[in-house]
Amino acid sequence: MTTAATPCDDSAGDPIPAKCCVIRVHVAELRQLFNSIDPSPFRSRDLDPNAEDFIVGWAKDCGRTQNLALVVSIDRAAGMPDEAEMQRDAVHEFFRQRALASRRRLRELMRVGRVSLMIGLVVLALAIAAGNFLAGLMKGDVGQILRETLIIGGWVSMWRPLEIFLYDWWPIRDEALLSDRLATMPVRIEYRNAESPEAWKADWPAVAQGAERVSSPAAALKP
Repeated sequence: MTTAATPCDDSAGDPIPAKCCVIRVHVAELRQLFNSIDPSPFRSRDLDPNAEDFIVGWAKDCGRTQNLALVVSIDRAAGMPDEAEMQRDAVHEFFRQRALASRRRLRELMRVGRVSLMIGLVVLALAIAAGNFLAGLMKGDVGQILRETLIIGGWVSMWRPLEIFLYDWWPIRDEALLSDRLATMPVRIEYRNAESPEAWKADWPAVAQGAERVSSPAAALKP
């Protein structure tokens, strides 16, 4: 999904490129985007898990090569002069740490894969050697059955390293690459004065189960 940026008359933050996938979030207050129990300073605070899932899910829908941008609409007038910069730094730092965590997981997974591969190869070699020895010691069908059983058991020991090196690593790598993109995307705040205290409910863009969008940030960001 490519969206041309249409800046609000009252806005602040990074300029949004003309051709990019714009992730739009509408809240009453900036703090609704962040984890309410995180005691860290604002610039280092974690995103609310539901807000994170929403932003990441939208980014995945945009495709792997599409430029990303985040626009946060707030139902109030502009506040502190540097709040747009603080918002951008907090979002970037969160996804930067998310990318680092994904790469740590990938390194640990590869370490486990290498150890599992060595164990599997040793077990497979021992199983083949033992099977050949028993087949030579016990002539006939019994020896062959024991030999095939041991060989099958040896190949089963290779299941875990093969799973790691064929399937498990690339989703983690893709997660790290996506976090890298989110950690560098432009972030802008749009200030919109609500006509009533309940006006934000119709605009909150959160995705419920079944790909339906819900309108309440209280429901979408409830821990």
